Amino acid sequence: MIRPPQNPNSFHEEGVIKFDLSYEPAPPLSPESLIELGAWRQILYGLGLTGRDPTRYQGLAYGNVSLRTGMNRFIVSGTQTGGKTYLSPYDYCLIMDFNLDQNQIHATGPIEPSSEALTHGAIYAANPLVNCVLHVHSPVIWLNAKQLGIQQTEPSIAYGTPEMGKAVGQAVKNINIGLVSMGGHEDGLIAFADTIQKAGIELVSCLAKAKELELLATLNINRNTFQSE
Repeated sequence: MIRPPQNPNSFHEEGVIKFDLSYEPAPPLSPESLIELGAWRQILYGLGLTGRDPTRYQGLAYGNVSLRTGMNRFIVSGTQTGGKTYLSPYDYCLIMDFNLDQNQIHATGPIEPSSEALTHGAIYAANPLVNCVLHVHSPVIWLNAKQLGIQQTEPSIAYGTPEMGKAVGQAVKNINIGLVSMGGHEDGLIAFADTIQKAGIELVSCLAKAKELELLATLNINRNTFQSE
């Protein structure tokens, strides 16, 4: 099944597949191969880092996770699964190959890949030591990215495009663990590491630091209000 990419300039919503997708329906992966990734995906959902909110992003689901299985192969959560509390094996697919320059992905499984799959692939291609990518949405981290020392892509670069993939790939090229803020993707962040656990811990730790900044800002506002009365 071949699906040509949608025109990125004609869409403003999240979740639109913008790459040329070659997709072959296939049985799900074994549950055993998804246990650790699924456990961390459940944690991210519980923290609101993946999900679905009718008041945000046109009500579409957000967030996706992946795990490298080979040089150009990786497991990734399926399109619009971010709003599910739990993901079953039917909610993941396998990326068999991808070509960033040609904006192409070849996938197989019971569901089509996330619209951010090409960005995940770009990270794996850029750094062979990275084995896990977690794409989440967090307004508090995204808005405080500079203060938190997080690299940020140019705001003019749209999500799900080869340009975003190349920008994120460049950011992780010489770093084996960390976060990247997607400047042109509202609230969008990428956590990456050589293991699922390290990527998850790095992300949650950064969320805690962002919450500290938020609380400090609230405290300062309240203090200034009290002093002015």
